[in-house]
Amino acid sequence: MRWMLVWLAGAGVAAAQDLAFDPGATVDCLEQADWTGGPPYDCVGEAANQCMATADGSTTVGMGFCMDAEWQWWDARLNRVYGELMQQNKATDAEMTSIGATVPSLAENLKAMQRAWIPFRDAACDYEMAQWGGGTGQGPALVGCLMMETGRQTLSMEARLGEGQ
Repeated sequence: MRWMLVWLAGAGVAAAQDLAFDPGATVDCLEQADWTGGPPYDCVGEAANQCMATADGSTTVGMGFCMDAEWQWWDARLNRVYGELMQQNKATDAEMTSIGATVPSLAENLKAMQRAWIPFRDAACDYEMAQWGGGTGQGPALVGCLMMETGRQTLSMEARLGEGQ
């Protein structure tokens, strides 16, 4: 998988000359979504799809660029929400300790969950990439999977914070 990410980085440079990524379609989808039934996972990929709807975005390199750009957007958002959720969990843990409650640590379990999720994401996406048997579609398949899994994880954490509802 690591060599594929290097390939995608190089492909992204070439595609970036003709393509521009705008997260607006994903943001709009999230703002209009009804969160009562859970996170709107179907919003993940909206901006990448809009990017890929252009002439240059429909190439293998273009698809890789568009999905990589949205993946990076989701990854930055995930890092932010993880930090906020960790702060919230630490505050709850401190409150529980102050009243003498003996409950599992939310912060420790959040950290363990995220550490376990990363290898799961990577293995799931390696499997997705393997479906292409070494063909040119494996790059977009890999980065598309990384985008989807990262978006889903982000939305799940945002739902825990009460964002978007």
